[in-house]
Amino acid sequence: MSNLAKDLSDKLRQRGWMMATAESCTGGMIASAITDLAGSSAVFDRGFVTYSNQAKIDLLGVSAKTLERFGAVSAETAKEMAEGAFDNANVNIAVSVTGIAGPDGGTDQKPVGLVYIGITTDDHTHTHKNLFAGSRNDIRQQTVEAALKLLLAELL
Repeated sequence: MSNLAKDLSDKLRQRGWMMATAESCTGGMIASAITDLAGSSAVFDRGFVTYSNQAKIDLLGVSAKTLERFGAVSAETAKEMAEGAFDNANVNIAVSVTGIAGPDGGTDQKPVGLVYIGITTDDHTHTHKNLFAGSRNDIRQQTVEAALKLLLAELL
């Protein structure tokens, strides 16, 4: 994982880009992966850990109607989280993650391991649906890895 974070940091630095994170199920693990690296202040502006729905509304501007209609774990919420992080930071790219890491909280429609990742740049936002398996820690680690890979892909 540290290699992915380093590769991402290098690509951001080459472009002169800054990034922000909006994290729910990972609780700041993506921000930590980046800021564990020396010199990360050149590429990392800020991270939002918005575990509750109210935090998503207050800090990222996620619509209460979106949360009510689609739920916190949805492509729509991931999209609004990424856009909110982008809009509330001085960055070129933002990533969001929202999901069910378990071991509880899953349903037939939204099982444990369901994670949405959003990426926003100045010209687009897209979301990715993932279904990870394993323990709570496994799911969170897989989410961080997938988010870093998606950020890297966006820069290539």
